[in-house]
Amino acid sequence: MESADFTIHNNTGNLQFEIALEGEVAYLSYRFYKKDIAFMHTFVPKVLEGRGLASALAKYAFSYAKAHQKLVMVYCPFVAKFISTHPEYNDQINQSYRGR
Repeated sequence: MESADFTIHNNTGNLQFEIALEGEVAYLSYRFYKKDIAFMHTFVPKVLEGRGLASALAKYAFSYAKAHQKLVMVYCPFVAKFISTHPEYNDQINQSYRGR
């Protein structure tokens, strides 16, 4: 995924979706479990905060999950908050593993 300001890369070696910007890396880490994908943790360096990078990573991660026909297990507090304001992703959630 690309925007005018950044590109999101799937770093399969580290199991995280990444945005490299200004010498820093924002990421959303994931793991595969059974037939699902688990969103574990989102991190945005302080110098990159406020640019919508975490939301862009979450959208990309959900797009990836949908393209690979995987339900999402939510462990990341940011993703849990994100889906509370983006109900369009609810049908992709494995409800047994939904963070609060």
